[in-house]
Amino acid sequence: MFSTYIEKQTDAMTRHIEMLDALFKHATEGIVVVNKEGVIVMLNPKALELFGFEEGELVNENIESLIPRRLTKKHVSHRNAYLESPHARGMGSSLELFARRKDGSEFPVEVSLSPFKTSEGQFVVSFVIDITERKKQENIIQEANKEIQKLNSELEERVNQRTEELAKAIRKIEQSQEEVMRALKKERELNNMKSQFVTIASHEFRTPLATILSSAALIGRYAKSEEEDKRQKHVSRIKSAVTNLTEILNDFMSIGKLEEGRIHSVPVFTMLPDFCQGLTEEIKGLCKEGQQILFTHEGNSEVWVDKQLLRNVIFNLLSNAIKYSDPYKLIRLNVKADGKIIFIEIIDQGIGIPESDQIHIFDRFFRAQNAGNAQGTGLGLNIVQNYVDLMGGEVSFISTMGKGTTFTIKLPDHLPTN
Repeated sequence: MFSTYIEKQTDAMTRHIEMLDALFKHATEGIVVVNKEGVIVMLNPKALELFGFEEGELVNENIESLIPRRLTKKHVSHRNAYLESPHARGMGSSLELFARRKDGSEFPVEVSLSPFKTSEGQFVVSFVIDITERKKQENIIQEANKEIQKLNSELEERVNQRTEELAKAIRKIEQSQEEVMRALKKERELNNMKSQFVTIASHEFRTPLATILSSAALIGRYAKSEEEDKRQKHVSRIKSAVTNLTEILNDFMSIGKLEEGRIHSVPVFTMLPDFCQGLTEEIKGLCKEGQQILFTHEGNSEVWVDKQLLRNVIFNLLSNAIKYSDPYKLIRLNVKADGKIIFIEIIDQGIGIPESDQIHIFDRFFRAQNAGNAQGTGLGLNIVQNYVDLMGGEVSFISTMGKGTTFTIKLPDHLPTN
């Protein structure tokens, strides 16, 4: 009977060993057994598959051979601390754990540790799961969550944007009546300007044309040589009338070009004293009897400025000074340049500008109340202001009735920008 009992026990033991061996070999998790020195003593086929090794290659190797090299030193410290007080524990649920394959590639894992003792000593069995697919799914879920958050944010932004658009639309509707009134007012102003233009143009053209016709007719009557002075007098009148017509046409053309945006400031190298001196010589022919233009210059002679625009500005202001000053009056053109700013002053001793008109002096078609019969379109100072603005400068004036007017211009002195 005793032998039968022993046989039964032996059979049971054999079946248990076979079952454990089957579980070890066919487990779906990698199983790695190490001793207290961290040396691998046993692996199941799944572990070999996970790490890419052949049977027998890892036995007696250090467990750190399965750890990424960047983490080896830290792992030795953790292993020693664990073996001082071994206990069952899971790893990877809250930590980012990685293992290393034979080819050096890394993959994320989840590890469970269980210590046990035999007659041969202390051991630790590790259950290793490759969670690469899980990580991929987690990443997909994270990306999906991010996309959902992005879509939610975009939706919220669209809602806010749409709300703002609706608010703007409501404000526009509320302002529509005011805008219509402003448009009607603007249209009336434009119609008034057109009427002013037609009136001024017809008047300003009629006077010089009448002068030209009458003088041309009278010249034909003075056939004798002793009447040369009379002929020259009428030739001068014709020249003056033609000059006036040219100035009027130039004003109209300048306004048209400004409206179309076809005028631009292009600074060029200029010898300022020579430029101004030539301009004063050119305009002296317009001076009344006894009038003089005194030119002074200080500072730098070499400047960068748009010569054509500056010529029109100075010529226009000097023409006004001559036109609205009596004979034998002095007109000053003072110029100073310091390398950064060009300062220009045009000072006359003319009739001055009424204080009530000064606020409108740069308006298009505006003429002061005391302009009298002096020819003009009311465009000159508007053109001056536009040209100075194009050059990046400023124009201002002070005026006293019966004493005269001083126009001051400040222009930047700089190279053209590309």
